Amino acid sequence: MAEIAVEGRKTRSDGERSRAAILDAAVRLTTTEGLEGLSIGRLAEATGMSKSGLYAHFGSKEELQLATVKAAGRIFVDQVVIPTRGVPDGLERLEALLESFLSYIEREVFPGGCFFEAAMAEFDTAPGPVRDTLVWAIEGWREKIRSQITEAQRHGQIAADEEPEQLAFELDAFTSRANDQFVAGDAKAIARARVAVRKRLEIARTS
Repeated sequence: MAEIAVEGRKTRSDGERSRAAILDAAVRLTTTEGLEGLSIGRLAEATGMSKSGLYAHFGSKEELQLATVKAAGRIFVDQVVIPTRGVPDGLERLEALLESFLSYIEREVFPGGCFFEAAMAEFDTAPGPVRDTLVWAIEGWREKIRSQITEAQRHGQIAADEEPEQLAFELDAFTSRANDQFVAGDAKAIARARVAVRKRLEIARTS
């Protein structure tokens, strides 16, 4: 979500490639079974690897969880943020980011919907490093939305009396609710969110 994301060498060693493959499996498993339920044993079962092999990469359950959150962040950036980087700042980038998020849900990049929505529901009342990392990632995404609202106001594309924090909250609420309903089986949720976003931005535009 926030760009926890995009560091790393251009070429990977065998160990790095193995770790990346393990984390890819962990991210996908987490969106359907939960981050709290993720363990070395469950991941060994899902990947066909030995527990000892996995312990060589992750020394504890918490370390595995934190690495999984960061891997999900890299996927989110690749799938949602990077495709919008060529779009001009302001209203166009704002619209592109929101559409990119909805597309990421619609394309079922993760089998259980948005990784961060699912994981935060588990850890919202569980203080500690995992929750802190999730909060930081989610807030990083919301800050992207807020910053583009501010840019749009600077360019005269959104009315100056719109409060960026409030507008970002409303737009995030539309897309988050679409995720929840889409995962629950409502195939029309994404289309409804697109309509809601469009109408709210029409209200926010300058005349």
